[in-house]
Amino acid sequence: MTSRSALLVLADGRFPAGGHAHSGGAEAAVKAGRITDAAGLEAFCRGRLHTTGLTSAGLAAAAALGLDPYELDAAADARTASPALRAAARKLGRQLMRAARATWPSPELDALAAAFPRGAHQPVVLGTTARAAGLGHEDAAHCVAYETVGGPATAAVRLLSLDPYQATAVLARLAPEMDRVAARAAAAARQGVDALPAASAPLLDLTAEQHATWPVRLFAS
Repeated sequence: MTSRSALLVLADGRFPAGGHAHSGGAEAAVKAGRITDAAGLEAFCRGRLHTTGLTSAGLAAAAALGLDPYELDAAADARTASPALRAAARKLGRQLMRAARATWPSPELDALAAAFPRGAHQPVVLGTTARAAGLGHEDAAHCVAYETVGGPATAAVRLLSLDPYQATAVLARLAPEMDRVAARAAAAARQGVDALPAASAPLLDLTAEQHATWPVRLFAS
């Protein structure tokens, strides 16, 4: 039975999964002048949601359904062109795994951790965590959709000294689109690995590689 409270725990930005150290590409976008205010943040988040967000939500939903984690991790690799983003996804996967196993002990989480000692892709771990918490695949997709835009919004507050009320309003305006993306991802997951979304954002890939070379940066990605 799905627990609404477990969903809130997993989606909470205070859940110790390491996401606070990552900007989701917002830091590079701010430096390039593509995010300067709330309107720019909204455009950035919308683009991320419908590309990498959709792809990650599909992977998480598939993992929550119990699809083969090896296939899903390989699918995540194939859908992540940037080596820097692949490394970040695995680091986030390791951090999420530590928090997940302490919060919702599960043989499936133990098996996934043993199979990927250097970390599985974060959406795969998130979906498996959702499964361990008694959540459904749609819940997992919603978690990913929210964190896809929530991370950059939180980062923008720190990077731009953006009014947090404005950043929260951006998330509220995007809520209907988050719902649609989560529903689309969940529907694709029910059709198997080959049907999962493979939407990409080449500019995010390019700027992630540039960001990884910066000697001084506020966020890990």
